This record gives sequence, C-alpha cells and structure tokens, in this order.
Amino acid sequence: MTTSVLTDRERTAVQAYLRLLHTVRAAFDHSGGDGPPGSGRPPVVPPAVLAEAEQALAEAGLRGNEEQFFRLLQSCEPRG
Repeated sequence: MTTSVLTDRERTAVQAYLRLLHTVRAAFDHSGGDGPPGSGRPPVVPPAVLAEAEQALAEAGLRGNEEQFFRLLQSCEPRG
C-alpha cells in the first residue's frame, strides 16, 4: 500500500471534504424520512460548508479534478 504525504493545502481540502461529508450525512439523518418519498422536508446543507470545501479544493489545485482528489483520499485513508 502506498501512502501520500499531504501538502498543507491538500490536508485542508481533505478536512473540508470530511466536514462536508459529515454535514450531509447529518442532514439526511435529520431530514425526517417519515411518510412517502418526497413528502418530508429536503435535507439542507449550509452554504458555508459547501463554500469551504470548494475553496479548499481550489486552493489545493483540485477543483474540477475529482479523480485526482479521490485518489488522494484513497491514498491517505486508514485501512483496518
């Protein structure tokens, strides 16, 4: 298994992505889910969380290059 040494900007992008991921999961967990699909309130993700992730990706040179970003995530992901 290869591991990557992240730059500060890459680390910031990964951290912002993980915050976004946790926020989205929490939004879906608290969106209700009662009744038929489409009947509840849609999950809401705060725009600031999306903006933070977008800015971090841009500063790391990864905006628009999802394939490279997810390879980076995979290379630093702990396996257990």
